[in-house]
Amino acid sequence: MDEGQVRRAVAAAAIGNTVEWFDFGVYSYLAVVISQVFFPPTSPTAQLLSAFAAFAVAFLVRPLGGFFFGPLGDRIGRRTVLATTMVTMALGTVAIGLIPSYATIGIWAPVLLLVARLVQGFSTGGEYGGAATFVAEYSPDRRRGFMASWLELGTLTGYSLGAGLVIALTAALPPQDLQSWGWRIPFLLAGPLGIVGLYLRFRLGESPAYQESSAAEDEQAAATWRSLRTIFGDHWPAMLKCIGLVLVFNVTNYMLTAYMPTYLSAVLGFPHTGALALVLVAMVLVMGLIVVLGRFSDRIGRRPIAALGSAALIVLAFPAFLLIGVGSAPAVLAGLLVMGLVLVCFSSTMPSTLPALFPTEVRYGAVSVGFNIAVALFGGTTPLISEALVAATGMRSVPAFLLVVAGAVGLVAVWATREPAGRALPGSKPTATGRHEARERAEEEREAE
Repeated sequence: MDEGQVRRAVAAAAIGNTVEWFDFGVYSYLAVVISQVFFPPTSPTAQLLSAFAAFAVAFLVRPLGGFFFGPLGDRIGRRTVLATTMVTMALGTVAIGLIPSYATIGIWAPVLLLVARLVQGFSTGGEYGGAATFVAEYSPDRRRGFMASWLELGTLTGYSLGAGLVIALTAALPPQDLQSWGWRIPFLLAGPLGIVGLYLRFRLGESPAYQESSAAEDEQAAATWRSLRTIFGDHWPAMLKCIGLVLVFNVTNYMLTAYMPTYLSAVLGFPHTGALALVLVAMVLVMGLIVVLGRFSDRIGRRPIAALGSAALIVLAFPAFLLIGVGSAPAVLAGLLVMGLVLVCFSSTMPSTLPALFPTEVRYGAVSVGFNIAVALFGGTTPLISEALVAATGMRSVPAFLLVVAGAVGLVAVWATREPAGRALPGSKPTATGRHEARERAEEEREAE
């Protein structure tokens, strides 16, 4: 494959994650403001739980988006579906920025917020699985870990951009201006970002693996309506592994990126701007390691890195929360960095591991369905469950228990997963970029024969 084309494919896929997580960072960092804008002024805790409930409900429809867009991507192609999810996702984000407040339209404000979040959740259901599939199918076998890790770098880039913008607005605007109109600016910016992503995606053709599969079997298009039954009937062991891997990845992810900003300010009493800045600094400090570990995983394998992250969750979850509970800025940052370093173990390996669990004809659908079932049940609900546990028990470190359980599940899933590094994707021919790499790969195939 052409090296330049591979790089363009990675960039086009990563921009979708950037847009998705730009919105995610904005919503997480504005959770307190959103709770005050869209929900009745009963109590701060009730408002905050309502905001997190709206956040979590959107994740409950993500499997529906996966059920719809995933098999569609296996039938009509990855590029067309990814363009559709990009547009729908951007429209849902912009809509949030246009909804009037509860003080203006009453109960319709949270209702419209919920509708916009459902649109976002439905479209996102087809985004990550498709993007991971697209990048994996474009990437050479020996460099798939490195190439696919850029997908998650795009994720944290979008999150950091959204969070940084909220911090800047919070610092620049008086609280009343931020609550009345300033919070809308980040959501409205999702429109231009979506247009850029759409342009990049339409410049590319279909992935080589998909073209090869479609050309090899004309009956595939007629048979894809049965893909969901095939996924759960023929590939249920791989689906269970996928759900387990995504569970440990996303519980860690959403604990740090979605819950920590609110935890620091609402539970520990940190100044709101300071809490936002500390989480952002921790994310920026570790995000560069994603592609480093992604490249390293091409040498030593994905399983050792993912297993290390799972074991670290079990051992370090409570110490990290105890550090954060000290309350001083250095201690809080140290605890956040521990969680960030653990997260990088999954961010660097999951985009290349999950697509390798399934063959080409069901890959988009299977990854989308498995990923979004796990995210809906365990990832998106992490902030809500964590806040409810703290409110019910009064124990500030109780969310660490979720991380320990996730780490145990992750170890089992990693143990059951075959090492995918350096191997061709199931159902695809070996791929390489450059004459030297292709020649080495051909010699290895001849020796194997």
